[in-house]
Amino acid sequence: MSTLDRLKQLTTVVADTGDFNAMRAHAPRDATTNPTLIVKAVSKPEYRPLLEQTVSAYPRESPADLCDRLLVRFGREILAIIPGRVSTEVDARLSFDAQATVAKARRLIELYAAEGIARERVLIKVAATWEGIHAAERLEADGIRCNLTLLFAFPQAVACADAGVTLVSPFVGRIYDWYRKRDGVDYAGDDDPGVRSVRRIYDYFKKFGYETEVMGASFRNTGQILALAGCDLLTISPELLDELSRSDAAVPRKLDAEAARQMHVDRVRFDEKHFRFDLNQDAMATEKLAEGIRAFVADAAKLEEMVSAARRP
Repeated sequence: MSTLDRLKQLTTVVADTGDFNAMRAHAPRDATTNPTLIVKAVSKPEYRPLLEQTVSAYPRESPADLCDRLLVRFGREILAIIPGRVSTEVDARLSFDAQATVAKARRLIELYAAEGIARERVLIKVAATWEGIHAAERLEADGIRCNLTLLFAFPQAVACADAGVTLVSPFVGRIYDWYRKRDGVDYAGDDDPGVRSVRRIYDYFKKFGYETEVMGASFRNTGQILALAGCDLLTISPELLDELSRSDAAVPRKLDAEAARQMHVDRVRFDEKHFRFDLNQDAMATEKLAEGIRAFVADAAKLEEMVSAARRP
């Protein structure tokens, strides 16, 4: 068995890509996308027809609406390959507008329904801002499942779980990047701040019986992935999936729900003022959340530019 096969026995493996060939090669259960990954995909010749077909089919729609249709088109193609769910992201420009986030998410679900895709196979990705979390709470109440992304701090995770969201995606690699730059240390294994962050969230959720799933994301190396074996889900890039598939190393369980239930952990709650204050006190989380939103906004704008360019004669 490969290391990837062994990992799949302990954790649900998710493909972090918009590349259909990578999904076929590694047979993940779920897949995640974001504007960055879609921009990367449609820049390749083999995926260019999806962009062109979408633009030509809806000549009177705005670039923003065409981008929504393109995201759903990618999602439809992905769901023809994988057996599980695809995550599709709400425009990051709406990260601080709960009402607009809810409206955009409902629109994406409508577009999926028009393609014959049941909402149970779609996770709507929303940035884990205070507004995003409460938008997700409203969406979950309507039966629309959500994946809260750009999650860097414990208060974000707790607020998500208390809101009843389906899944959270703590960003291991970006946390690691920040501390590595600050401290000048190449953290590894149990000492990796990104790994420790996910473990804390996982243990807390299992201790108090939350149904919210934990999906480690944004990995820099396979060591970070293997240090979280046993996590509910791990979303992994094609490059690291390839590396795991070529290895035959053992994969011991690192996270265990039963062990977490036996831990002594204090329960906490975050209202808006405490959420904002605690997040502000965490320099890493504050910087990385803002940086992540800016990056996704830039890629959303880039995708709109590609759509606009494709419709020109």
